[in-house]
Amino acid sequence: MTYRITGLVALSAAAALAAGCGAASKPAAAAAGAPPVEITVAAAEQQNVNHVLRVTGTLTAAEEAEVAAETAGRVTGTPVERGSRVAEGTPLVTLSPVEAQAAAADAEASVSQLEARLAIEPGAGFDIDRVPEVAAAKATRDLAEAEFTRIRSLLEQKVVSQAEFDQRRAQVEATNNQYRAARNGAQQQFRMLEGAKARLALARKALADTVVRAPFGGLVMERKVSVGDFVTRGTKVATVVKIAPLRVELTVPEQSAGLIAPGQTVRLQVDAYPGRYFEGQVRFVSPAFRPDQRALTIEAVVPNPDDALKPGMFASAEVRLPSAAPSLVVPAGAVATVAGVSHVFVVRGGAAEQRMITAGLTLGPLIEVLQGLSAGEIVAASGVEALADGAQVRVRPAAAQAPAARK
Repeated sequence: MTYRITGLVALSAAAALAAGCGAASKPAAAAAGAPPVEITVAAAEQQNVNHVLRVTGTLTAAEEAEVAAETAGRVTGTPVERGSRVAEGTPLVTLSPVEAQAAAADAEASVSQLEARLAIEPGAGFDIDRVPEVAAAKATRDLAEAEFTRIRSLLEQKVVSQAEFDQRRAQVEATNNQYRAARNGAQQQFRMLEGAKARLALARKALADTVVRAPFGGLVMERKVSVGDFVTRGTKVATVVKIAPLRVELTVPEQSAGLIAPGQTVRLQVDAYPGRYFEGQVRFVSPAFRPDQRALTIEAVVPNPDDALKPGMFASAEVRLPSAAPSLVVPAGAVATVAGVSHVFVVRGGAAEQRMITAGLTLGPLIEVLQGLSAGEIVAASGVEALADGAQVRVRPAAAQAPAARK
């Protein structure tokens, strides 16, 4: 894990401390028989630190599709090449449309024939009583019922015979049966019309499928057929990738997994563009660890407006972690490490007191101190290699500590 500091630690060496230490060191130095060691000092201070997690990963395309033909046919055109930029719906390959056009024309003719038979006007719905056969049967039935009503009144008046009345009643029943049969026939023809319309839709789709189009905007990575090739349904004809934005898959060690959440900022670099940074956001955090590495896979989305980044590039990334409590830091020159044990020299009364510490992370010119030191304590910032526990020191004046400031 790498950390980056947001502010600089101010080197604090007061003139009063310098004078006091210098005055107090003379008797001790004389008593010890050794001259005081000249040093510079700094105060241990707390600073807000932006913690970042350094990880690595590989860039991948946001979308990648192996585009295949959805109908069979001979290739008649290939309007794109490798590297061609395409928008959604751009033709990639065209197939011979002759058979599809014929099938679509036949299906259209069947639909038109059935619509005419059912008296369906363009844009109008199906009205069964407008079907000629149904309308004729209905008119015959209505006439027979009217005649039967008249005969029944004459029978009551004893004008017609019972036989003629029975004949008219049978005629009414027959015309009713004919009317129902006509309606059933019309319903069957309407179902046939629906089937014909479905076949027409399939025929039109097959005709449209003779032009294979890009499913989304991006770049053509590969074209796999040429003019004259015969393709069948499912034959792959081109590969299209979307590289704006890109995705980057990163591997996070197990001990840092709890620090990662969607929405965190990711800053990455690639070898192709030294010194250039690309920023994105964590989109996905895997719910499970990879058992072979004991690591967690996360995915970030990285904008790529100028197509500078390419799928397959290796990326070094920094994931910005949530802000933590202020860290205690001292100049890197104040910390000495021997055999894995770190220490500093705290300056008190003109003498150096060796203090064992637990060092944290290196933050550029500063080092984080986790234990062994308190904020505000004065430590030797230079000349540490010449110090020992109890050594007398002389603090270099403040103006001499930072000659660069006079430039």
